[in-house]
Amino acid sequence: MSVTDAPPLAPAPAEEPPAPRKASTRKRLVPYWLLLPGILWLIVFFALPMVYQASTSVQTGSLEKGFEVTWHFQTYWDALKDYYPQFIRSLLYAGTATLLCLLLGYPLAYMIAFKAGRWRNLVLVLVIAPFFTSFLIRTLAWKTILADGGPVVDVLNTLHVLDITSLLGWTEGDRVLATPMAVVCGLTYNFLPFMILPLYTSLERIDGRLHEAAGDLYATPATTFRKVTFPLSMPGVVSGTLLTFIPASGDYVNAELLGSTDTKMVGSVIQSQFLRVLDYPTAAALSFILMAIVLAMVTVYIRKSGTEDLV
Repeated sequence: MSVTDAPPLAPAPAEEPPAPRKASTRKRLVPYWLLLPGILWLIVFFALPMVYQASTSVQTGSLEKGFEVTWHFQTYWDALKDYYPQFIRSLLYAGTATLLCLLLGYPLAYMIAFKAGRWRNLVLVLVIAPFFTSFLIRTLAWKTILADGGPVVDVLNTLHVLDITSLLGWTEGDRVLATPMAVVCGLTYNFLPFMILPLYTSLERIDGRLHEAAGDLYATPATTFRKVTFPLSMPGVVSGTLLTFIPASGDYVNAELLGSTDTKMVGSVIQSQFLRVLDYPTAAALSFILMAIVLAMVTVYIRKSGTEDLV
């Protein structure tokens, strides 16, 4: 058979086009799809209410005639000028309660992390057990604990503690209830778990071999704590103080139930302006002023603490 009679060669198969990149693109979008519910939640229940509150704070009018946006920023200055004592009181009470929570919570968190052993889970359950009871009921219980003539007040009188607190202006004579001390006690009790849990988490991650190494270098227990344990637990300290101070500064339940008219915090004023006086612009302005003050303090605190884990 001649060359010309040979059957035609079959055409070479076309090269397959590269696989579409849809799969890789879809894979890259998976994290964003997972974030979508949280983003929507923040938009609907945080961003939009914030925008509405911001517009409310610059409105003028009355409940009868209605409110309208007039960009009246003077409301902020008037609110700060009229209620600055409540702002100072809120920051003072919240700061004191945060410090007490740190002093009480750090030893307990240390014990749970390093000394509790097989009782660790039980102690942790006991720490969070108060959350199974209503915040309101827990606060009302302190009215009984600090009642006049009760065992707590009797012990404080016997130890002459109330003489010192009276000189500082935290109590009045032999009375604890309806004083700043009662409000701070309520704040400390209610927010103490928010301090203990971050501290425990931070302490639990510390490698025990570091303590052994410090001992091998002839460091005393106090030096080991100061040079090793406490610096490594700073992320927990910062987290705990923030989780305690921020909600405590805006709390009004403890001031309402355990305090008096002289111990009102700014949260009480906001609640009253919203629900009793019905002065919505002033209430919204107070809320934004408090948020701005707390945000500024938190920013400075985080930067000064040098905790990169929270930045």
